[in-house]
Amino acid sequence: MAADAIDPRTCVSRAAVARSAVDAVRARAPRAVEVVEFSDGIDLAMIDFLVPPSGERGVLSALPGLERLAVVQLLSAGTDWIEPYMPEQAILCSARGARDGPVGEWMLGALVGASTGLLECARERRWSSRHLDDLAAWTVLIVGMGSIGRHLATLLRPLGTKVLGVGSRAHDGLRGVDELPELLPQADAVVVLTPLTDATRGLIGAAELGAMRDGAVLVNAARGAVVDTEALLAEVRSGRLRAVLDVTDPEPLPDDHPLWSAPGVLSITPHVGGDSPLGHARAAALAGEQLARWAAGEALHNVVAPRPRS
Repeated sequence: MAADAIDPRTCVSRAAVARSAVDAVRARAPRAVEVVEFSDGIDLAMIDFLVPPSGERGVLSALPGLERLAVVQLLSAGTDWIEPYMPEQAILCSARGARDGPVGEWMLGALVGASTGLLECARERRWSSRHLDDLAAWTVLIVGMGSIGRHLATLLRPLGTKVLGVGSRAHDGLRGVDELPELLPQADAVVVLTPLTDATRGLIGAAELGAMRDGAVLVNAARGAVVDTEALLAEVRSGRLRAVLDVTDPEPLPDDHPLWSAPGVLSITPHVGGDSPLGHARAAALAGEQLARWAAGEALHNVVAPRPRS
């Protein structure tokens, strides 16, 4: 059944929603939509609108066979983990914009922590001389200038930091990804925010890391696989580059992985950059608004274009 084939004026539609968002969605749901909490054992074949828990892998095997499903609304901006499993008739929507605030603050904290020495000193157990950098004097290269990247630029602007934004192509003041060889040597910090696609997998590899200036910081809050782990490990083991990571490849990062102890790795957080109370609340509210729009036959926000099927 196509996404616009269900008329909620004449039949009851059903939405299955992650526990973290179910109250917010119910508060916004039209009377013609029954909202149930997503749980193990739920009959997804009877669901029209699905809001799965973020990263919920258990639903993936069922997705391709869900002929009734009309919409999948995620609570995260990242969609790469679910895209290959989407049934052809269903629309996929992201939570783009809902978590810009906490991710932007995480990245700002990473940059401040690196420039002030706070992150480096947190791993030390001895008193030693240090020097500080001025974030105001830094050039920060943001690779993937979407809504989060623009928010980070807004946070950095009052500090006087120079920001260079990179998109998939040059437009509206952004530089193109093909210009990375020229831009990387200029940056004191490289922030990775691009979504994971076939084109961006391994985008930051040995050549790109090698082009970064000595002592520069790589900050990754996108997807671990955008950065070549072995190439990064070689640079942070030597201490030539530093890194602050919220995502890794593999993920979760095994306890014995050498990234944990590499001298250049200042901090690794377990993919929690957007998981603040306000971030969760905005994502849940967006899901409720999307359900109401769908039930009313209105256009949905944050629709993800389907990838070509092989």
